[in-house]
Amino acid sequence: MAEDRWLVAGLGNPGPAYAGNRHNVGRFVVDVLAARMSGTFKSHRARADVIEGRLSGLRTVLAKPRSYMNESGGPIVALRDFFKIPDERIVIVHDELDIPYGTLRLKFGGGDNGHNGLRSVTKALGTPSYYRVRVGIGRPPGQMDPAAFVLRDFSASERRDLPVNVERAADSVEALLTEGLEQAQNSYNS
Repeated sequence: MAEDRWLVAGLGNPGPAYAGNRHNVGRFVVDVLAARMSGTFKSHRARADVIEGRLSGLRTVLAKPRSYMNESGGPIVALRDFFKIPDERIVIVHDELDIPYGTLRLKFGGGDNGHNGLRSVTKALGTPSYYRVRVGIGRPPGQMDPAAFVLRDFSASERRDLPVNVERAADSVEALLTEGLEQAQNSYNS
């Protein structure tokens, strides 16, 4: 029965050139969840790498679209349709410029706030009604172009805290699935 299954997707850009970028923090979180599931990503025809298994006892599909960030919607919709997962059981994990580094915000629905990955997902799904785990990366320094900032690697000082922040974001995803949005927000929105 598909209604009891979740889709958790970490947005980012594929390939080694982008691996450490701020824009890929959603993929980092999904990698932690994959390790918790003891799973190995497999290539899926939906243009994504996926793992099927149980996360906190719940049937879950973890996904990392192999498309670029601004084309994330196609793989998400293909996975939704393939696994027959309702939109309200989709969780998108992504970087967020407008909240401070190391901060989390969980929400359901809303706008894309200028995030090209969310814009693509919302357009492809035909609805903004899905969960978002927003991982704060902070604002660019000075007059730096935000597009350039998100494609830069985390700084040395940020990298010291990054593993803890990513683990906490992964914990928040599990709390969202098992405890619901309000309880997860109370525990993790900082």
